[in-house]
Amino acid sequence: MTVDTTVTVRVPAKVNLQLAVGPRREDGFHDLVNVFHAVSLFDEVTVKRASPCRQSPSEGVGRDDPPGEPEESAFAGMSVGGDLGSHLSRVPLDSSNLAARAVNLLAERTGRGFPVTVHLDKDIPVAGGMAGGSADAAAALLACDRLWGCDLPAGVLTEYAADLGSDVPFALLGATAVGRGRGEILRPLPSPGRFRWVFALSPRGLSTAEVFAEYDRVRPDAPEPRLDDALVDALAEGDPVALGAALTNDLQDAALSLLPELGRTLRTGTDEGALGALVSGSGPTCAFLVGGDDDEATERETAVVAALESSGSCERVVRAWGDVPGATVL
Repeated sequence: MTVDTTVTVRVPAKVNLQLAVGPRREDGFHDLVNVFHAVSLFDEVTVKRASPCRQSPSEGVGRDDPPGEPEESAFAGMSVGGDLGSHLSRVPLDSSNLAARAVNLLAERTGRGFPVTVHLDKDIPVAGGMAGGSADAAAALLACDRLWGCDLPAGVLTEYAADLGSDVPFALLGATAVGRGRGEILRPLPSPGRFRWVFALSPRGLSTAEVFAEYDRVRPDAPEPRLDDALVDALAEGDPVALGAALTNDLQDAALSLLPELGRTLRTGTDEGALGALVSGSGPTCAFLVGGDDDEATERETAVVAALESSGSCERVVRAWGDVPGATVL
């Protein structure tokens, strides 16, 4: 019998079509209404057996052994590659990386597995508000589940993903969904249209914690978050014009307060005809909706990309479309 020693999972970035943020709770989190939309910027995460000769206390994958805690870390190292320029230097390669934490969490919860190395081939911006770290964690969970033969139900993997971070469950699900609670309680939303996007990547990163702290400072009286019915209708009808008008992000003013130059980037895209523009998540990536699958969208996309590339306000400009499926084993 052939035993797999490597599994690769492809996982998408997300853009927040609506991010409504409530007041800070006593536990430090915020209640959210978060409309996630998966787009065609992908990371590929490969987990590989660290040493074929090395035996782990939890080596008996596939047996009905009772779960137990491994005696050593299942995470044995990490590497990163891709065409993201300075963004790659922002990726931690030690056990603090969320993908490494996902490996160790799955081993601890199941008592199965063996040491693995993790390679991240990244196209999702780093610290850019597009959930690249969360996507990598979701991919690592799914890859190790397959490599170690855990065969966990989707609901259990989603539960583990939620323990890692608010955005991790959506990376498993993909497509378009509304998240409530901290963002981890998901409900798929009908979205039959094909929406085309342009993303402007910033040469600087933004800390999610810093953006939320700034949000608490500027909006101490934030109301309870509510889902925008106009946004839901626009998605269901596949109407890019209505969707562009409905895009909102409560964290945008906080991100602009920390990086005012993002305002110039947003104006550059909207001046060239983008149907809608917003900071994605906690930023600093700026997202521009340029239309659906038609010739007008192609012309608008070309104009927005050219304006952003010549503006000097961003490090890189990329195109994508949505929605797309979540984490997938290749």
